[in-house]
Amino acid sequence: MNKKALHTLEYHKIIDMLSECATSVSGKALCQNLTPSVNLAEIRLAQQQTSDALTRIYQKGSLSFSGAHNVGASLKRLEVGGSLSIGEFLKIASLLEVAKRAKAYSRSEREDTKADSLDGYFTRLEPLTPLLEEIRRCILSEDEIADDASSALKNIRRSIKNTNEKIRSQMNDLLNSNRTHLQDAVITMRGGRYCLPVKAESKGQVPGMIHDQSSTGSTLFIEPMAIVKLNNDLKQLYLKEQEEIEVILANLSSLTGEYVPYLKDDYEILTELDFIFAKGSLARKYNGTAPVFNEEHRIRIRKGRHPLLDSHKVVPIDIHLGEDFDLLIVTGPNTGGKTVSLKTVGLFTLMGQAGLHIPANDRSELSVFEEVFADIGDEQSIEQNLSTFSSHMTNITSILKQVNANSLALFDELCAGTDPTEGAALAISILSRLHDYGVRTMATTHYSELKVFALSTPGVENASCEFSVETLSPTYRLLIGVPGKSNAFAISGKLGLPEDIIEDARGRMTEQDENFEDLISDLEASRITIEQERLEAEQYKKEIEGLKHKLEEKQERLDSQREKIIRQANEEAHAILREAKEVADQTIKNFHKYGHGNASAKEMEQERSKLRGKMNDLEKNMTLKQKEAPNHKIPKNLRIGDSVKVLSMNLKGTVHTLPNDKGDLYVQMGILRSQVNIKDLMLLEDAPALGNKKKSTGAGKLKMSKSASISAEINLIGKTTDEAIALLDKYLDDAYLAHMPSVRVVHGKGTGALRKAVQGHLKRLKYVDSFRLGEFGEGDSGVTIVTFK
Repeated sequence: MNKKALHTLEYHKIIDMLSECATSVSGKALCQNLTPSVNLAEIRLAQQQTSDALTRIYQKGSLSFSGAHNVGASLKRLEVGGSLSIGEFLKIASLLEVAKRAKAYSRSEREDTKADSLDGYFTRLEPLTPLLEEIRRCILSEDEIADDASSALKNIRRSIKNTNEKIRSQMNDLLNSNRTHLQDAVITMRGGRYCLPVKAESKGQVPGMIHDQSSTGSTLFIEPMAIVKLNNDLKQLYLKEQEEIEVILANLSSLTGEYVPYLKDDYEILTELDFIFAKGSLARKYNGTAPVFNEEHRIRIRKGRHPLLDSHKVVPIDIHLGEDFDLLIVTGPNTGGKTVSLKTVGLFTLMGQAGLHIPANDRSELSVFEEVFADIGDEQSIEQNLSTFSSHMTNITSILKQVNANSLALFDELCAGTDPTEGAALAISILSRLHDYGVRTMATTHYSELKVFALSTPGVENASCEFSVETLSPTYRLLIGVPGKSNAFAISGKLGLPEDIIEDARGRMTEQDENFEDLISDLEASRITIEQERLEAEQYKKEIEGLKHKLEEKQERLDSQREKIIRQANEEAHAILREAKEVADQTIKNFHKYGHGNASAKEMEQERSKLRGKMNDLEKNMTLKQKEAPNHKIPKNLRIGDSVKVLSMNLKGTVHTLPNDKGDLYVQMGILRSQVNIKDLMLLEDAPALGNKKKSTGAGKLKMSKSASISAEINLIGKTTDEAIALLDKYLDDAYLAHMPSVRVVHGKGTGALRKAVQGHLKRLKYVDSFRLGEFGEGDSGVTIVTFK
């Protein structure tokens, strides 16, 4: 991409904004080196990375990469076996802490989080926690190695502390005993050795070595002979301490050297992530979106806002180029927004190809151009003594030599600064040549001839920047398809120019000029009408969509209520059926258990009639039925005894009566007989008709269903007597109803108490024929075999 266009379109200012969003020195450097790409795959990947970073920022907040230092020089020294300084280790530790922070940032608390284009970066990060902890254990700050860095260092520092205490103790004694000979009652250090400030005239009174004197010579700094050896010992300890520190740093360097490849990768990954997140932060700053890229050199910007203008004042513009036309000619008054529109198209193209989001609405489209050429602004060169026209023409000549069908060309006030007639003719010729080349071109102009050129040339379109005559100010809206009008007479009249002068000026215009201006006025009036109708249509569309949405919500509520009613009705039906079965079980059990005397056939029929009445009442109250099963057909030619399924109850039964004129019939479901409609039935064709079988009673069916689930044995071991008898009673009832001939009761041997309780209870049951203890192989005395009547 040519540097002139980058400078003209102020791309460098966008890069400066991007760099401010980066948080590391290396990340800022990467931002400064960002240039537009011409590879569509690279561009789409870069845009996706920006989008993914922006999404993460919105979800989790920004991620700081501050502290990701460039440790390249240190790593090179490690590769050749060198040792690092304390400061270098602290930079490596800082880098690893950033890697650790980034790794934690990447983890999601939600399992359904989708993978994105940044996952690979975070996955490859290696925080090297053991190395980080070792560095932090050994090094406390730029100036201090921890005592625990090694046991030897800890011992040396303990010795240094003890020696210092001995020296100070002796120095305090000497200070007190020689106070009259001292200039001050203080202990001082000279050359790393403890000294006393002795008066010059008393130097013979304090034996020792003179290390220094005051500027006046009145004070001598003497190391007393009594502590010379201790001072020597202290100096030796300090030397040992430094040697041990060098050993510690060497060992730490050796350990770090094993991780050089990982440290290199971490630095590069963190730098790249800082750069990508800077793009995401910049997009958030100006509310940017990812443009959709195409390969047809098509541009469609929806509500685009120039990123260098005040976001509260900039007027969004809509621009499209490369679909119905390749060349767009923009006309209108000065300060009307023509140049801003031109720069917006050029800058958005550069930003998009650099992988940056653009401040525009969703679904804005851009394409990839090999070169972007721009002739915008006053490029006059004083040194070359070129006029404005010459400067522009030099630039245009250069553009024409380099341009091709894969280029985007932008011209501001094309061929201005010369005779209007010649300038207009030259501008038309230049634009015709670019149009022949198939170059996507956008140009601003004041020449009316270019408006005619656009109206009469296929693939060329007019556009104008809207101007309000009422307020004498531009609206900065770009209107495509409408040539701009000068509005000179209207503006002059508003500003107070005498009407006779304006009329005189009108009279000097040619008829052709007047006709052209009238045509433009008619076009503008038509545009306003169409715009109003479009807005009304959009409003109607919104209202219709709103009504549609309300209807859909209402339908959903109705469907939900319908399903709820059906569900409640079925639950109620099943509850009644459960009650019916329980009562039937109890009735039959009592009938067999206590004999015919307590439950006559008439009484049982009364109980059954009550239950049948409940079922019929339920059916009358159920106004909504369950949805029919797929492929459900209303049964035809039903016969008594046919197996059917009652859909609303989800129960199987047999046809008891044939349907009447209304389609109502009775269906026998176990011991219950219920009236249903034939539409609520599904014929079970695979099941043989009951008419071909021997009829069985409701009780018989109940026994058959019970026998399938009753075990031939009950285990009462571990139960209390009361618990065991309750369980046994229920089990024996079920087993008897299931027509089981005999059962096995396991009570264990133990003390025999449970056996006695069981057998005592069996004696009271009328439906028990006999019982005995188990024989060898059956469980001996630990079980009782019960035989029913």
